[in-house]
Amino acid sequence: MFGGDKLKLDKDLLAKIRKYSGIAGYATPEEFVRHVLEREIAKFEEGGDSEEEIRKRMQGLGYIS
Repeated sequence: MFGGDKLKLDKDLLAKIRKYSGIAGYATPEEFVRHVLEREIAKFEEGGDSEEEIRKRMQGLGYIS
């Protein structure tokens, strides 16, 4: 999954990814995850925020501690 690099996902989250990727019409769960991540990364890139501002926003969202 994901081009040889490994990511650990909670089994419940992985089940949701599999379920909703099919419902949304994606060919594979990987395609769905790739699309979602690319969309989220684009938000950061378009914002033009500094690395520190991005870090604070991600901490506020609970992505990093």
